[in-house]
Amino acid sequence: MAKLRKQDALDYHSMGRPGKIEVIPTKPHSTQRDLSLAYSPGVAEPCLEIEKNPEDVYKYTAKGNLVAVISNGTAVLGLGNIGALASKPVMEGKGLLFKIFADIDVFDIEVDASDIDTFVQTVKAISPTFGGINLEDIKAPECFEIERRLKEELNIPLMHDDQHGTAIISSAAMLNACEVANKKIEKVKIVINGAGAAAISCARLYMAVGAKKDNIIMLDSKGVLSVYREDLDEQKKQFATTNKTIKTLAEAMKDADVFVGLSKGNIVDEKMIQSMAKRPIVFALANPDPEIPYDLAMAARKDIIMATGRSDNPNQVNNVLGFPFIFRGALDVRATQINEAMKLAAVYAIANLAKEPVPETVNLAYNSKNITFGPEYIIPKPIDPRLIFTVAPAVAKAAMESGVAQRNITNWEAYTQELINRLGLDNKLIRDLANKAKQNPKRVVFAEADHYKILKAAQQVADEGIAKPILLGDEEKIRKLIADNNLDLGDIPIIDTRSPQEEDRRNSFGDLFFQKRKRRGFTLFEARKIMRERNHFGAMMVETGAADAMISGLTRKYSDPIKPALQIIGVQEGSKRVAGMYIINTKQGPFFFADCTMNVNPTAQEIVDIAVLTANSVKQFNIIPRIALLSYSNFGSAEGDIPHKMREATDMLHTNYPGMIVDGEMQANFALNNDLLKEQFPFSDLVDKKVNTLIFPTLAAGNIAYKLIQEMGGAEAIGPILIGMKKPVHIVQLGSSVREIVNMVTIAVIDAQARK
Repeated sequence: MAKLRKQDALDYHSMGRPGKIEVIPTKPHSTQRDLSLAYSPGVAEPCLEIEKNPEDVYKYTAKGNLVAVISNGTAVLGLGNIGALASKPVMEGKGLLFKIFADIDVFDIEVDASDIDTFVQTVKAISPTFGGINLEDIKAPECFEIERRLKEELNIPLMHDDQHGTAIISSAAMLNACEVANKKIEKVKIVINGAGAAAISCARLYMAVGAKKDNIIMLDSKGVLSVYREDLDEQKKQFATTNKTIKTLAEAMKDADVFVGLSKGNIVDEKMIQSMAKRPIVFALANPDPEIPYDLAMAARKDIIMATGRSDNPNQVNNVLGFPFIFRGALDVRATQINEAMKLAAVYAIANLAKEPVPETVNLAYNSKNITFGPEYIIPKPIDPRLIFTVAPAVAKAAMESGVAQRNITNWEAYTQELINRLGLDNKLIRDLANKAKQNPKRVVFAEADHYKILKAAQQVADEGIAKPILLGDEEKIRKLIADNNLDLGDIPIIDTRSPQEEDRRNSFGDLFFQKRKRRGFTLFEARKIMRERNHFGAMMVETGAADAMISGLTRKYSDPIKPALQIIGVQEGSKRVAGMYIINTKQGPFFFADCTMNVNPTAQEIVDIAVLTANSVKQFNIIPRIALLSYSNFGSAEGDIPHKMREATDMLHTNYPGMIVDGEMQANFALNNDLLKEQFPFSDLVDKKVNTLIFPTLAAGNIAYKLIQEMGGAEAIGPILIGMKKPVHIVQLGSSVREIVNMVTIAVIDAQARK
């Protein structure tokens, strides 16, 4: 798991617009007429329609896609009772997850009320605003009564995720773990350490999927829940055992088939694991530190099947596998509640998904050729794009079949496509690439390490396990920057290319450079001297294998680091040039723009070369390139040098690369609007292909286009990615942000992985 630092967390929440969520208008609002329709007098019409027919609120307002995340802050994460106000960052974070995983809008509501009556009355009073309510971080036992009363009094889906989220995900994992271990859930002996809201709900749901109450031993901080104890509330009494001999956790775990930890870290030792039955199932779900560390448990028993709450271990029990998609399905059929049938439907949908072949995008993200159902894969990965169109329809069907749906779905194929389109599934590209980078981080040399942004980015990629940084620059200056900015770069190597300690390596690099450039105007003295310059030294580190990739360009014009890279590393075999590609991340998925940085006015043959380089690079991201060659004309509608060369390049690509999905010349709006293209040019090879790669006729066109979209279109630009080099060298934009540098390092690591 990435190391998260206090200042990083504070900066993340405070930078730019404070907080993590905002409200964005969904209707035009640029003219006086728009405003008159949006508010007075036009708004009166939908108000009157809703007054006549309350169901029309779903037709005319955002209620149907709006969930309230509500808390009183009495049981926040591992922080405890910190109060309503202090809980707001958590509730905003939950809202962010709802949006990015299921396209559900959220208002976070922090209620300053710890007593049950006031809290229930408050939520009930504001409930007409929302299509659903997610209760969050409310302490037990009050949370049970609050949920019970609100479910009785409201007619919209409501769930306390702390209770049911973990229960749903761990139940799915439990079913699959029992199958892998060849055990029957109705016979397994289960020990649950922890007796809070999540533990009680887990035990109930385990019973709903087949576990027997008599086979469950539950413990709280005072020991085993026993009928002989007089300090148990009504919730705990349900799981009190009559067994007089078991009093401690160690005694309970002896010969147990399953251990579920919902308590605190490092309270289980190896002997306890070794005392369990054959093929033990261990869910150590305390965060950030599980009840027993993963490596320790795996060393204690070779036959163990283990899950944790951590992303750096196999089988992560993560609530995000459930709640976004449960609410998505419930909202889409306007369910009046989230009932047991819907929860069970989610359990079985998640469990069954783990047995299906894993998409290549997931394998790619986890650097695996084939993730398959078994001890290290009993639940889906959180980034699995199939979750939304697997879990949400299952929940929706269960709502319909159990009689709580107010709207029926009849065309499930169309609903599935709606879910895919709603989410913009390809928008997770950089997240997936980061996950892949972490599987096999590479050595990345930073040629401008005497800059705060570079050092901050180096710290971040090291903390997250994306890359192994190497810093070039004046060591004294770098260490002062580290100290002045409270950075922590640990033992990351710092190389001062001008120091006497590096003289031997400078001379060695200079000799090699001389061999490459001796007929290009360099003397041996000049070749050795130029190795004091960091871009030359860094490029030579990559060339000789002392580093796997290089990042530069933050403080210099683009051509400065390019020249040494070309002189030392050169272009890859079969390539005649290099080009600059940008990834433009949009809600519709990623788009790839080229050339945006290198070739000023390429010829038709050079356009072909750029298109081929770009296509090969796009394939590295496990995406099929569908390429449009852009111009100001459509298929001969205008004449001129640019239409002519783009037309000629298209013909050459069709002839020499018959498998490539490409067409042109065409205007950008036709390339990106399939309906328009099909209507006017139905013969095009790109009809119904969803173009994702745009090749521009000149550097000016490409450079202007990506910068306009980046600044005006709300899209994120990642690049420039230098394509066509023999080894990974990537040049960030002048003045890039830390985030942009980190993205480029991620791309560089993926590039290096592919070349290995």
